[in-house]
Amino acid sequence: MNDYTKVPEVMISAEEIAQRVKEMGEAIARDLDERDLTVVGVLKGSFVFMADLVRAIERPLTCDFLGLSSYGSATESSGVVAITKDLGDPVENKHVLVIEDIIDTGLTMAYLLENLATRRPASVKIASLLSKPARRRVEIDIDYLGFTIEDRFVVGYGLDFDGRYRNLPYIGTMD
Repeated sequence: MNDYTKVPEVMISAEEIAQRVKEMGEAIARDLDERDLTVVGVLKGSFVFMADLVRAIERPLTCDFLGLSSYGSATESSGVVAITKDLGDPVENKHVLVIEDIIDTGLTMAYLLENLATRRPASVKIASLLSKPARRRVEIDIDYLGFTIEDRFVVGYGLDFDGRYRNLPYIGTMD
């Protein structure tokens, strides 16, 4: 039985996250200023990050969501990606900014990029809160990155363990 009362150790504070998200939003607004931007959040983990990030991008944009799963209730990716919720609107000829909570192996993002390419967007950029390069199996170019972290299992700020801990205002470790 899992003990969900354990309080994760703080790795990245709420204040550090808020500052970095603000900086990322400013960079995105500056870089993509003239483009008709569609922000696509990868569910479920990106929803907290996406909410804060879109508020930090001071320009018109639209939001959509795509559900992908490669973990289930495990702490490591299975490598098999399943679409659990598809986009609500077409992205053909649109500039797409994919919002992800964490990129570790790169398998899920590689699958998503391949899938999006078939939908013929004008461009695709990636914003990820976290990157865990020690676990990378497929190289992914992250256009906007919050933090690079070591190979530890993390929760909070949208990231979960078995559906729990998403509501923590910080990134914590579950060793």
